Amino acid sequence: MTHKTIKYIKEIYGTNNFIPLHAPVFLGNEKKYLNECIDSTFVSYVGKYVAKFEEMTANYTGVKYAVAMVNGTAALQIALKIVGVSANDEVITQSLTFVATCNAIKHNGAIPTFVDVDKETLGMSPEKLNSFLKNQIKFVDGICVNKATSRRITAIAPVHIFGHPNRIDEIVEIAQKYNLKVVEDSAESLGSFYKGKHTGTFGDVGILSYNGNKALTTGGGGMLITNSKEFAEHAKHITTTAKAPHKYEYIHDEIGFNYRLTNVNAAIGVAQMENIEQILENKRATAKLYKEFFTNSEIEFIDEPKHSKSNFWLNAIILKDRKERDLFLDATNKANVMTRPIWKLMNKLDIFSDSYSDDLSNSEWLEDRVVNIPSSYRI
Repeated sequence: MTHKTIKYIKEIYGTNNFIPLHAPVFLGNEKKYLNECIDSTFVSYVGKYVAKFEEMTANYTGVKYAVAMVNGTAALQIALKIVGVSANDEVITQSLTFVATCNAIKHNGAIPTFVDVDKETLGMSPEKLNSFLKNQIKFVDGICVNKATSRRITAIAPVHIFGHPNRIDEIVEIAQKYNLKVVEDSAESLGSFYKGKHTGTFGDVGILSYNGNKALTTGGGGMLITNSKEFAEHAKHITTTAKAPHKYEYIHDEIGFNYRLTNVNAAIGVAQMENIEQILENKRATAKLYKEFFTNSEIEFIDEPKHSKSNFWLNAIILKDRKERDLFLDATNKANVMTRPIWKLMNKLDIFSDSYSDDLSNSEWLEDRVVNIPSSYRI
């Protein structure tokens, strides 16, 4: 089946040359808008394209506010900060994620706490989250405290993996019972919807990423999305060095960050957003081909979950076990077809050795079997 898969991937991408996992695509006005930035000399975060990119993103995702930042990790760091995550707090997240999720938690001086995922969505399991909170926390003056660590828990950061929505409505409902904020790591899921709503819009704050390998890219960039005016204004303020408005004085009223997206990057983002439907339709068509190809085979294609419309950022398959996974990875990469395993679980990294982990049996099962296959826009 592996060699048959290699042949099919080369067939649908129409080449025997190297096939990357996910390459950027530029279909429209990217060069035109970049030239306008250069001609105007507005190349930093002051410029019309930053505001335009924010407006287009807010309108597309259905939120009131969008704040553009240098990358998704910075956006997640700020999102956690503005909802109240502080040093030595715990943030509940999943171990099956890219390291940026946990890095952003650490950047706030907090510590990730790991609960398990669903096999279907690859995202946080509401049942496992509820079980953890029911059995592992106590209330101290109305605050959630982890019994095992005596640390305060302030937020939950579920992740929409590979663009597939998790059961975010159930997660938010559980969080509200425990007075916990929800920050959605929707970095990978621009263009993904759950029960008719865009990912990143269910919790208190959501974030998006526009890294070079994402469905839409600005080269490097991120976005914080929210319906809270307070959160949006605070995020914009502290990511612009927390400079208080004044005609000429430099007054900074809190510790700030230089995290705002540049006009140059935003110009690319505006051009990309103008073609978002074409890009996503192309990616869904590729996913459909893969789904049909793997039907009735020993390899399972990871399809969009129930009630979801996925952007299929990275297509993924499930192999029989780790041995079969490694054989598949070796054969495909030797054949110039780029494939990658899902990430090593975060709780297994030394840098998160101080984190509490609940039962992670589903995460461990998926770690042994999941592989990403080429998912670029097909010309």
